Amino acid sequence: MVTLFTGPKSFAGHIGVIQDNAIASWTRLGAGVEVILIGDEPGLHEAAERHGVRHLANLPRTTSGTPRLDAIFAMARESAAHELLCYANADVILMPDLLTCAAEVASRFASFLIIGQRWDLDVRERLDFDGGWEEALRRDVAQRGRRHPPGGSDYFVFPRPCFHAMPAFALGRAGWDNWMIYHARLQHWPVIDASDSITVIHQDHDYAHLPDGKPHYRLPESDRNLELAGGRPTVFTLLDADWMHSGGRLHRRPLQWRRLLRRAEVAVYLALGPGKAARRARLLMHPVETIRSLVRQHRREGEA
Repeated sequence: MVTLFTGPKSFAGHIGVIQDNAIASWTRLGAGVEVILIGDEPGLHEAAERHGVRHLANLPRTTSGTPRLDAIFAMARESAAHELLCYANADVILMPDLLTCAAEVASRFASFLIIGQRWDLDVRERLDFDGGWEEALRRDVAQRGRRHPPGGSDYFVFPRPCFHAMPAFALGRAGWDNWMIYHARLQHWPVIDASDSITVIHQDHDYAHLPDGKPHYRLPESDRNLELAGGRPTVFTLLDADWMHSGGRLHRRPLQWRRLLRRAEVAVYLALGPGKAARRARLLMHPVETIRSLVRQHRREGEA
């Protein structure tokens, strides 16, 4: 039914533990699920053998040596056994409700994107995925979990033909997940916020695996990702989804008065498409940010 794929980090230390937890949960979703690990990070091949899943190596990288996300998507698309694909970050635990929701959406739309908010949970040890693991985790999330803001996305469900034309984004850097939502809206594919129907658990971790231990959004490759995406007009979030799956049904996102300005702004970006016109429109719609940007630029020129 679904091919799950990801580009894991090195399987070392705490990151290795939570990635093992995530993949273990994926392999227990049912017989209709295929799992593919893509990349050349230390311990990845051994992890694939440990979990009995597929491994694809020789992943292209950016000039900085970071795995390329467009290559991950292309490799998964070419080798997937199923027509429905799901990219998920390698540190998130998935549950069977993802399959239920995906099947319902796929029965209605030929092209679409399913996304949703995650629950953050502090996990330090390897989890037990024997009988009753799903109920135990749900109880733990209800007691200790924290709902993550809608600014980032950790999983993307879509049919195989979608997202062929993806920029050469750097994996693990900011910007590309926002572009996924923007691109789907630009193509007039339904973007479904399934936060109320799909439980996704992100296991907390630090940024020790990144250069200088900095969060991903502070790295130069995040700026590069944003440029590849088309600039700030492409920064769409879960709140820009035009459909919802909640209460056991699929429906259009209701109109909210406090979101009217954002909805109008989104309509402008989608009408203009990627390029200079959309960037200029954003400058006009965000004058305070524009002034601050001009001041920073003037200071940099003065220091040069």
